[in-house]
Amino acid sequence: MNRVILAFLGVAACTAAIVANAEPVKVPINSDDKGTAYIAPNVNSTETSARTNGATVGVQRPDGSALEAGTDTSGKRPTYSVGAKTGGDVSFSGGAHSDGKANTGVKAGVTIKY
Repeated sequence: MNRVILAFLGVAACTAAIVANAEPVKVPINSDDKGTAYIAPNVNSTETSARTNGATVGVQRPDGSALEAGTDTSGKRPTYSVGAKTGGDVSFSGGAHSDGKANTGVKAGVTIKY
């Protein structure tokens, strides 16, 4: 009985980790051999409806490199963002966001595929 409970808790923890790291849904607009253009709406759902608070528009190439720009209107002021990443086994990424006043920031990262 304890093994069943332990197995259930393990599956629940793995599922929660996957959901927490989920990327936004990217709806393809156009796709060819060079890459895919997409839009990722910022959707907040309630019990009875869904509200769109901006979106991100981007281009992703088959090698994993990407470029994106977006807006988020869920706060008091709209926030605008841009970002890019390189492709390959070692990918570098960077971006910036700002609302034109107090909420500004930059981000950078490295992703290593193994």
